[in-house]
Amino acid sequence: MSEIVTIGDATLYHGDCLDVLPTLGKVDAVITDPPYGIGADKGKTGGAMAFNGSKPIERMSCPDNAWDECRPQDALLKSLPSFAPVSIIWGGNYFADLLTPQGKWLWWDKCQTMPSYGDGELAWTNLPGTTPKKFVYANNQLFADRVVRHHPTQKPLPLIEWCLGLCKGAGTILDPFMGSGTTGVACANLGRKFIGIEIERKYFDIACERIDNAYRQTRMFA
Repeated sequence: MSEIVTIGDATLYHGDCLDVLPTLGKVDAVITDPPYGIGADKGKTGGAMAFNGSKPIERMSCPDNAWDECRPQDALLKSLPSFAPVSIIWGGNYFADLLTPQGKWLWWDKCQTMPSYGDGELAWTNLPGTTPKKFVYANNQLFADRVVRHHPTQKPLPLIEWCLGLCKGAGTILDPFMGSGTTGVACANLGRKFIGIEIERKYFDIACERIDNAYRQTRMFA
């Protein structure tokens, strides 16, 4: 059985989305970032210099993780768009053999300065329209180290809030691969209901804490 935690308008499941998804009804939008199967679960090793050059900043390294050894089952990936009228699936280029051809891809331009790193990431969508859209948000080392990273593949909060803005009228958002809960935090900030599923205990607990903090802050400034 999955553990279920309710925080504000967020319902969070600690369990396998293969087990949880069949118990859910339709939602208004799916916004998610599944494992790509490229070994991103291991994080990064080594350190980087701080802004003033005085001491190194340790990067996240998780050599024992195994959640990104392979991508999710084909049938699961194919089924994700069936849960809502609108879906945004980051890493869609890794799943293009399974998802239907669409025109309105999303492109996150990371303003990357390191030639060995990717310039950005792609999201498959079935949003209305045929023109791809770009979101510019620096994620190079200088900017990334200013944000606490709880997960090796954590998306920036402004990126997910931009995705929510593209889902006009979507009141309930589903993320079957919740990770550290960034989509839930974005939903709390923007007044959307959220359903999140995460199989890894460590990240589920982090997501609960982050989403709870987001609701505390919204109540403080209400």
